[in-house]
Amino acid sequence: MNDNSTEKPAAQQVAKNVEELERRSRTAARLFDVRRIIGGLFVVYGVLVTLAGVFASDEDLKKAQDININLWTGLAMLVLGLGFLLWLRLSPTIPPPAPEDEE
Repeated sequence: MNDNSTEKPAAQQVAKNVEELERRSRTAARLFDVRRIIGGLFVVYGVLVTLAGVFASDEDLKKAQDININLWTGLAMLVLGLGFLLWLRLSPTIPPPAPEDEE
C-alpha cells in the first residue's frame, strides 16, 4: 500500500479541524466581548431601576427631597448600556490573525 494515499485524507481532516477551531475562536471572541456583557447588564439594571422610579410613591420621593433618583439613575444606566451596545455594533471585535507556522 502507498502511505501517501492515507496521509492526504488525514491531512485534509486536520485542515478541516483547524478551520473549525478558528471559526469557533472568532465566534467566542465576539460572544464574550466585554462591551456586550457590560452593556447588557446596564440595560437590564437600567430597566429595573427605571421601573422602580416610575412606580415610586410620594413617600419615597419625599425621602429624596422630591427628586426621583431611581428614574434618573435608571435612565442614565439605560443610556450607558445602549451606548456600549451601539459601540459594539459600530466597532465589532476583530480576532487576531492566526499565527503562521514558520519552518
